[in-house]
Amino acid sequence: MTRISPPTGPAAGPRRPRASRTTNRRAAASWRPVAGAAAAALLAVVCPTTAVAAPDTAPVPRLAWAACGDGFECATARVPLDHHDPRGAGIDLAVIRHPADDQAHRIGSLFYNPGGPAVAGTVALPMMLGQFPEEVRQRFDIVSFDPRGTGGSAPVQCFDKPADEQALLAGTAAGYPEGTEQQNAWAEAYRRLARQCAARNPALLPHISTANVARDMDLLRQAVGDRQLSYLGTSYGSYLGATYANLFPGRVRAMVLDSAPDPVAWSTGRGDQAATTGTLLRNGSDVAAGRVLDAFLDQCGQAGTRTCAFSAGTAAATRARYGELLQRLRTRPVVVGGATVTAGSAVEATITSLYATNPVGKLSIGWSRLGTGLQTFWTATETLSAPGTPLPPVPRQSPDQALALVCSDSTNPTARADYPALAASARARSGEAGPYFAWADERCADWPARDRDRYDGPWNRPTARPVLVVANTGDPAMPYEGSRAMARSLARARLLTVDGYGHTVLANPSDCAAEHETRYLIDGILPTPGTVCAPTKPPFSG
Repeated sequence: MTRISPPTGPAAGPRRPRASRTTNRRAAASWRPVAGAAAAALLAVVCPTTAVAAPDTAPVPRLAWAACGDGFECATARVPLDHHDPRGAGIDLAVIRHPADDQAHRIGSLFYNPGGPAVAGTVALPMMLGQFPEEVRQRFDIVSFDPRGTGGSAPVQCFDKPADEQALLAGTAAGYPEGTEQQNAWAEAYRRLARQCAARNPALLPHISTANVARDMDLLRQAVGDRQLSYLGTSYGSYLGATYANLFPGRVRAMVLDSAPDPVAWSTGRGDQAATTGTLLRNGSDVAAGRVLDAFLDQCGQAGTRTCAFSAGTAAATRARYGELLQRLRTRPVVVGGATVTAGSAVEATITSLYATNPVGKLSIGWSRLGTGLQTFWTATETLSAPGTPLPPVPRQSPDQALALVCSDSTNPTARADYPALAASARARSGEAGPYFAWADERCADWPARDRDRYDGPWNRPTARPVLVVANTGDPAMPYEGSRAMARSLARARLLTVDGYGHTVLANPSDCAAEHETRYLIDGILPTPGTVCAPTKPPFSG
């Protein structure tokens, strides 16, 4: 159970920095609606109130930086649990930074949120630092933090032991459920998970919204001594940036939103969408994933087996082979590397692996690796074990921390909604990727907590400086249309397009886009309207 610190007075002194911020890696991978080593999903519940910025009276945290390895420094920041009670109970945030390489010409701090939601910034920044443009690393301290409820920042913990959560989730299908029995087991497991999380985190869950994370980030901006915020957010981190920009429009110095959702679709939807369609389906994540999956299979087929092991020689034949693979796995799951592979887990692994077209940072992923993995699954289906052979359990990533944020932040249909029908509709429009996102949305159908301070718009408050939105046309998680909608929704924004594949431009580098981002972050120079860049390495080239 997360400990909430009681109120403290000015004499309490600074918090002691922790030696390292690589803890709780499970939380960093806990939920990637669209990000990470095992994707999961974004969902939410009803809370239509529109938040306003809380009074700016909270004490500014004092950061006592200490070396924590590989040139990074770590600290702990104390912030209010409830920003409406700024001197009441507090929580501690885990913070990390990499000092600017050129301190003589340092501009300030560049805050980075990797998305998720609920990906720990203290884990992501060391992994992704090398992806930042060199001149940006020279001129800025790169700062990140674990958002409240995540990683080392008052983490939401719903079970005493991970094994207890695994036992609960073991009754759910890997990836997504198929058939009435699996669907009922899925809904019941996540209903029980919601009750367990509420019982163990009663003080924390009502204060986990993106708006409160944005308020925390504004306190951190003050703590590092910056008059205005410089920021780069990827995926869900772009939604955090847009929320900050509308809560604190006068404090925006520079803001790059990389692979953004349509903010209205993400938060509430339009018309009666909130009551009928979940967050990810409103966002079009299923459509985006389906398009990119088709592109992967087409290019894999054209590339041949030397480049893509799963190639069947042509685009059409490779698409057909993927469909046959899933049908085989529905009939008889297989064991690969000691783990059970089902049709649902194969779809989940496929969607996640589409995020990076080539190896990125310290992550050995990419489309060629996906082709090798699918071929391994295919070969395993040709040498099936004897009927009745026990299969090892499918391990589940813990969704606690991501659901705690999203379920209080974005409106979803309740448990009374017809989620099987939503999944069937998603399959009809998006193919094999569709049901995965529909059932991901269902996980908040029974979530009991609401954050009264969530922010649902408006999204067009004029910022002190314009915002730069960056997106790949072939993003499998946040569709390109979402970034276009974000750029239109913000009062002062410019869209930079990369005609390439993969989730986020940061993880799928474009030298052209990096140059534009550098000039914008350092000098405030926006790219010319309508600028389109190319990726540095197309798929199957690395």
